[in-house]
Amino acid sequence: MSGVTTHVLDTAAGRPAAGVPVALQARQGDGWEQVGAGVTGPDGRLAGLVPDGTTLRAGIHRLLFDTGTYFAGHGAAGFYPEVGVVFEVADPADHYHVPLLLAPWGYTTYRGS
Repeated sequence: MSGVTTHVLDTAAGRPAAGVPVALQARQGDGWEQVGAGVTGPDGRLAGLVPDGTTLRAGIHRLLFDTGTYFAGHGAAGFYPEVGVVFEVADPADHYHVPLLLAPWGYTTYRGS
């Protein structure tokens, strides 16, 4: 299993948010380096964010959810075209599950298990 996983739930529709593009980035100085990317599946989950053979480093990371693409694909308007969730990887050997609960006018996140 990847060191970082996510899932997205569309709380307004009451179902998983399939088809959300997600990028995993690591902070490098004043910028960001892309570590991995993918798209949520039919169950809203994305497990393969860290490519095989890639070691996750300790430090500040960001999940960038392309929510504008998701809403546009469902013919809906959304206030947040992009959601960035910044978190710290303290132990690269640990598993970090960062879900996103999404609605057109708001979102929330937490560290899952």
